[in-house]
Amino acid sequence: MKINDVVCSIGNSGYYNWDLAGLKAGAEPDGFVYHGTPVTPGFKKLIQPGQCISVMLVLEGGEIAFGDCVDVILTGAAGRDPLFNAEEHLPLITGPVRERLLGAECGEFKTFATELDSMEIHGRRLHTAVRYGLTQALLQAASLAGRMTMAEIVSRDYDCELSREAIPILSMCRTDDPQQVDKMILKRADQLPHADFIRVKEDVGTGGEKMAAYLQWVTDRINHLGDSDYRPTLHLDVYGTLGECFDMDLERIAGFLARLEEIAGGLELCIECPIIAPTQDGQVDAFLGLKAEIAKRGSRVRLILDEWVNTLEDVKKFADAKAADMIQIKAPDLGGLNNSIESLLYCKQAGVGAYFGGSANETDQSTRVTVQVGLGCSADLLIGKPGQGVDEAIMIQRNEMKRTLALIDYGSRS
Repeated sequence: MKINDVVCSIGNSGYYNWDLAGLKAGAEPDGFVYHGTPVTPGFKKLIQPGQCISVMLVLEGGEIAFGDCVDVILTGAAGRDPLFNAEEHLPLITGPVRERLLGAECGEFKTFATELDSMEIHGRRLHTAVRYGLTQALLQAASLAGRMTMAEIVSRDYDCELSREAIPILSMCRTDDPQQVDKMILKRADQLPHADFIRVKEDVGTGGEKMAAYLQWVTDRINHLGDSDYRPTLHLDVYGTLGECFDMDLERIAGFLARLEEIAGGLELCIECPIIAPTQDGQVDAFLGLKAEIAKRGSRVRLILDEWVNTLEDVKKFADAKAADMIQIKAPDLGGLNNSIESLLYCKQAGVGAYFGGSANETDQSTRVTVQVGLGCSADLLIGKPGQGVDEAIMIQRNEMKRTLALIDYGSRS
């Protein structure tokens, strides 16, 4: 099946872009927003609405396959591509990218996605957001051409095992929105609540007391509202603030994590990005050191890597080093979905947890496509997206998984 044309539209992503450096530089909160001077290039405000470009492939049979070009919330930080400006990148898609796509066969995903992900215009690769959206569209096109689910296309093209059951989801909300935690518990979220500990004094506390109190509240709420058999994993994303709070003293950080484990009261505890080192090599060394300190205490706290893991090569480096228990494969940061797929498979081969993440700043379409990829690769965990409203993400992701699994089962029986 060939691509007859390419149609694009600019729209809204599912959340906002945050200037992380600006937020950490003494920003003043005011409701949902913060006031201060932007630090990261491209930002006009510290928090601003995210954008997307929908890339629609018109196939020769009249079918439409599409993907959404989006970036992550903390764009431009820790080695990521700069803030995604839709107006800036639209001419590249409707110009040279469209010329390459016109008349192309779209039945096979892997080779074509790898080519477009490597495409250069004026000596530069396309923005990761553009590569992400283009390859979403290519995967759906291959699915339509092959008359099978996107998950089955991934399994076929990469010769990997297709999951036959739903993958756990990490639901996420802002720390200052307690009602969302109640929703997670009522809907029996697999992991929760993610939260957002971005600033030390305001979010963590000078000795970690605010984070500890928050985790105690979440644990108490689970015991109060949850069914007797509900035992979710507790998962906090702390954006490197424990390194700041404890002056990068790994013994003190490990001691604090052991304290959090006691508060969790027997529930499994995952801590994402406790440290953000100035360099990637520093990040490897810091995580390895922290893992060793945790092991000394006999603690079972699981460490999850996020920052400084922006490419397939980064994933391989951290996985080979066994620097964490799980690595977040942050889909928009890796550009083409081919990179995400290979990263997930590499983690599984290396014996490291394969967490297929992303961002609240994504869309319903990018979410559905990545759910399919997660099933195709048998990922260990998915992040809840888009947005941070809980209900919408759980609905989109669980329903997409259940529909897909039902169709795969139907196909195998037929």
